[in-house]
Amino acid sequence: MSPKETPRTSGGGTSRFAGAFTPGRIVMIVVAVLTLVFIFENTREVRIRLLIPEVTMALYLALLATAVLGAACGYYVAARRRK
Repeated sequence: MSPKETPRTSGGGTSRFAGAFTPGRIVMIVVAVLTLVFIFENTREVRIRLLIPEVTMALYLALLATAVLGAACGYYVAARRRK
């Protein structure tokens, strides 16, 4: 019987979520939740200058867009390092 075919017992078996919550993932979940709380607590209108044009928008939209762009850049850099 191969290790893949061994029956799992309730006392010594491994959970299918055993590796899902590593310390790094827990920290990232906490940071993501705190970021979202910070973003949605700041709802006032602000003026933002992008090189030449000046736009007025809700601060949470600007923060959310910045967070999404930062995450996309981080994902891109991590994907390039894996190659």
